[in-house]
Amino acid sequence: MSRTGRVERTTKETSVVVEIDLDGTGRTDITTGVGFYDHMLDQLGRHGLFDLTVKTDGDLHIDSHHTIEDTALALGAAFKKALGDKVGIYRFGNCTVPLDESLAQVTVDLSGRPYLVHTEPENMAPMIGAYDTTMTRHILESFVAQAQIALHVHVPYGRNAHHIVECQFKALARALRYASERDPRAAGILPSTKGAL
Repeated sequence: MSRTGRVERTTKETSVVVEIDLDGTGRTDITTGVGFYDHMLDQLGRHGLFDLTVKTDGDLHIDSHHTIEDTALALGAAFKKALGDKVGIYRFGNCTVPLDESLAQVTVDLSGRPYLVHTEPENMAPMIGAYDTTMTRHILESFVAQAQIALHVHVPYGRNAHHIVECQFKALARALRYASERDPRAAGILPSTKGAL
């Protein structure tokens, strides 16, 4: 059974199309107009082994905020669609990823309840190209709200802003991959004592 999700989101500020296949090979086709964000979404697809297509046309003449936010909202909604009924998945996933001097620890629960805990070093460089580094938390907030998952992201140390952000996306990709994979011992079983996720 295919586990894919497609979301189109259009406002006066942006037009976004996201397609995701949870059982892909890491093939990506990303265009948001924000180069560093494209690079991060590419990491998400490649390291999660998700086939991921993102096409965003946003009001970049203002700044990158709406483009980044609306893409994250659509991505979260597409991920939720692709998960389907969640029967037979592992549900929980975690991964720790180093990138030179930086380290990211990510734990996820595909719980049906949106919650984010996010910590990263303070006093990072404010910009990476056209990417505002304060947007990383907002991307995760937006994704979590639509995907309806609990996500804990902790970066205990790091100096280089590029590394600090990138290791978060790589660890997120792997944690989502592990949580969304099918558990061969739990075929036909929903991983919840409540009977609902």
